[in-house]
Amino acid sequence: MLNDKKAVLLRKIYDRLYRHYGELGCPLLHDNAFQLLIAVLLSAQCKDDRVNMVTPVLFGKYPTPEAMSQATAEDVGKIIQSLGLWRNKAENIVKLSIKLVNEFNSEVPQSMEELTSLPGVGRKSANVVLGNAFNLPGFPVDTHVQRLMKHFNLAKENDSPEKIENIVCKRIPPEIWSNFSHLLITHGRRICIARRMQCQDCVINDLCPGAKK
Repeated sequence: MLNDKKAVLLRKIYDRLYRHYGELGCPLLHDNAFQLLIAVLLSAQCKDDRVNMVTPVLFGKYPTPEAMSQATAEDVGKIIQSLGLWRNKAENIVKLSIKLVNEFNSEVPQSMEELTSLPGVGRKSANVVLGNAFNLPGFPVDTHVQRLMKHFNLAKENDSPEKIENIVCKRIPPEIWSNFSHLLITHGRRICIARRMQCQDCVINDLCPGAKK
């Protein structure tokens, strides 16, 4: 694990946000790893509360990979059509469920390589599932995490989510990766809002180069 100025700043930011927000869990409603995986897929370019409005109906009708694999994209689409990109998501959900049944014995896999082999699942989604369903190290990088990391001058403007993930994971202990992502996302939604940053109410404003400007 690297021990440099970025590592020191990351740890200070984490400790300050942790004291303020505490241990955070995934806001997406789910009862098991399969439901979390589907909810994460649905959350792409969509707010969590909107996802939470449709998943109880979706999981009520198709609670398992076996049940979902028997659905059609049209069936799923009728339930999730209030969400963005619902047609593409519906197709991926059915294809993903079929693959879980046929190749993974209806179990959600517990490795990055296997998770990202599933239709519609990228590194961010896989990291959410690893950290929240299996308590395995994972640092999801969503748009809030990207924005805040650049705001802190810890990442460059053109750095990819994978590059940002690498920057963080080389510098902080694996056991706090998942919660650190939750903390940054929560802070980005509540205080460090893209169009109206509330620096006067920010608990890390003295650590943030963006606030000093």
